[in-house]
Amino acid sequence: MSTETFDRIATIREFLRAAGAGGRSIGLVPTMGALHDGHGTLIEKARKECDVVVVSIYVNPTQFGPDEDHERYPRQAADDEVYCEVRGVDAIFAPSDDQMYPEPLETSVRPGIEARRLCGPFRPGHFEAVLTVVLKLFAITGPDRAYFGDKDFQQRILVARMVRDLDLPVEIVSCPIARESDGLAISSRNRYLKPEEREVASVLNRALRVARQRMADGESDPAVAIEAARTVIDLVPQARIEYLEVVDPERLQPVGTVSGPVRIAGAIWIGETRLIDNLECDSKRKRRRKKKAEG
Repeated sequence: MSTETFDRIATIREFLRAAGAGGRSIGLVPTMGALHDGHGTLIEKARKECDVVVVSIYVNPTQFGPDEDHERYPRQAADDEVYCEVRGVDAIFAPSDDQMYPEPLETSVRPGIEARRLCGPFRPGHFEAVLTVVLKLFAITGPDRAYFGDKDFQQRILVARMVRDLDLPVEIVSCPIARESDGLAISSRNRYLKPEEREVASVLNRALRVARQRMADGESDPAVAIEAARTVIDLVPQARIEYLEVVDPERLQPVGTVSGPVRIAGAIWIGETRLIDNLECDSKRKRRRKKKAEG
């Protein structure tokens, strides 16, 4: 079965209504296109777990700030169609702005406390727009499962919270970060990097791994771990830190003491390109307590 592409809400709904007949499960992979191996892992997981797989491709204008990269965000519709075809995607939903926003919205989704840290303060209004367009995509496609990569783990946490709070009948499935061989998280925006910038772009991942190791070795003060990460990044002249934070993995609030699972996350600029990354961490102190309890 070949991949079918739809650009209208009515036609994708009609297709999915028929495709999902008889209790067949529908998996949605929401994307902004410029598909890469990170998206590929989401598609492959959806293909294994669902009867019908739909990939949405939409560069949502409302989630970009006035000085952000909406106009130059990479768009490659023909390549994306081939990418989906090869991976057995059943349908692509690639709507226009007129389809998604035929008139200015008066209703939107207000994000909770999870949006107040990390990327939130640096991208005002971003997560409200993301949650609103994701809710629209859920309403249009009616998926049983939706797949999100952990590179944008703050987005995934917020979407999962929206699903719980609004009792939406969709399971949010998370997938590990896909990385280049040097540790750089795969992203559509990586193509903005100049060759000399690409050579140093993995510094964020290296810095986060240094901080994670400090905490895994028993460092309980997150400020010490963050300073270790900052020292690594400061060695790269092209890099500018936007934020480095250690937060709890559920509500994404700063932790005063590392005594259990945490997430260390950061955003940096390499030239004109913004990169984000994050790592899970479980402290040695937590592991020792668990081992003692078990033994």
